[in-house]
Amino acid sequence: MGKPHGIGIVGLGVISGRYLDTLATHPDVRIVATADLDAARAASVADGIPGCRAMTVAELVADADVQTVINLTIPASHAEVAIAALAHGKNVYGEKPLAATFAEAESVMDAAGTAWVGGAPDTVLGTGIQTARAAVDAGRIGRPVAATATWVSSGHEAWHPHPDFYYRAGGGPLLDMGPYYLTSLVQMLGPVVRVTGASSRLRESRVIGSGPRAGEIIPVEVDTHVTGVLEHADGALSTVTFSFDAVGTTAAPIEVHGESGTLSVPDPNMFDGEVRLRVLGEQEWTTLEPAAGYERAERGIGIIDFFRDGEGRASGGVALHVLEIMTALLQSARDGERVTLGTTAERPTLVPLTSYEEWNRR
Repeated sequence: MGKPHGIGIVGLGVISGRYLDTLATHPDVRIVATADLDAARAASVADGIPGCRAMTVAELVADADVQTVINLTIPASHAEVAIAALAHGKNVYGEKPLAATFAEAESVMDAAGTAWVGGAPDTVLGTGIQTARAAVDAGRIGRPVAATATWVSSGHEAWHPHPDFYYRAGGGPLLDMGPYYLTSLVQMLGPVVRVTGASSRLRESRVIGSGPRAGEIIPVEVDTHVTGVLEHADGALSTVTFSFDAVGTTAAPIEVHGESGTLSVPDPNMFDGEVRLRVLGEQEWTTLEPAAGYERAERGIGIIDFFRDGEGRASGGVALHVLEIMTALLQSARDGERVTLGTTAERPTLVPLTSYEEWNRR
């Protein structure tokens, strides 16, 4: 590829370590700058990467050596950082959701110009979701009819030392965990045209369970149980549930039902996992061998995918559509009406089965 691609990382919280594990020593990438509200944390990370410098956010997005900005800030800051980077002609790849509100996300896409905008989750590029998609595309379940997606927990305050943002605008179980599941459904079944939603809130406050603020009470400003139905353009119906108000579930993360078969799809918050198929007339489930996707992938593979072939399957267009699905579900729950979406998204091309050695090339 020639000279490695220069990357600046803004936001060095919990998830940044996963990106650094993937990107810090990848031959196609050079992390040249870090920035964080905690300047000492930015300096500490930069000190561990040869040639990397700690900067302010304003300095990083303007730096000539930075070609792509990875935006790992909290959702409320996603749009501000992305637009600042795009104003300097940088590519931007952001953590999910694309922005805290759909209007902000539209502003990000409007500001892109000729730059590439990408967005998490890139877990959908691993062998789990891509193998399931390959099975759908190959007709192994016949015409898709329906899908279910379920994620429930009792809330992130039990383990996260600073969980406030999960309970503010841009958070909640839908905007936090929904992108993994909804992006997977779009990958397998295509874009959504209409949604119907319902939601509730179990309590108005939460208690932090760990870390230096253990015992502190924080307010809950968003609904914490969201369910709904998605109408895909090709006719399939997906029923989804996301909750911070439940103890647990035995439901499969995702199931996709067709006229002649059903797929059990692994956790879309992970990159791999078993894809199982049961066909009409059979009693047993068959585990499918990986048939597509990046093997042993980790956070940051969406950026490497962009560098490899320029397509950028973890695109801002998909992230925008998924964000509209989520905000439309909340709107429907609030207004009691079915909502028609204004965006759509092309299904990215299937990722060919790509070995760890091939994409990592260390």
